[in-house]
Amino acid sequence: MGRDAQIRDKPQLPKRLFWDFKYEQIDWVAGYLTVIARVIERGSKEEWEEVIRFYGRDQVFHALKYEIKFLADYAIEEVCAYFSIPKENLLCYTRKQSRPGHWI
Repeated sequence: MGRDAQIRDKPQLPKRLFWDFKYEQIDWVAGYLTVIARVIERGSKEEWEEVIRFYGRDQVFHALKYEIKFLADYAIEEVCAYFSIPKENLLCYTRKQSRPGHWI
């Protein structure tokens, strides 16, 4: 799929994943980091596949490794299993390690 077709197209993702956005106004191209992170954290594996179809595996993989700054711990584990990569290769994991949380 060419980039022009991709801009006219939009991923087939449920509105429930984007409850806090005006769904019809989402810029699927410019907002790719938010979309990918949201689907990784809250979507099913079928919805993950739809994100990969829309953006391409390389762009999703690159975003997860180098651009997405936060994912929940469970999502990090799922990403590592799905893409067969160590969590140390994810920006969101290395950022967590460099910023330990406070204990109460």
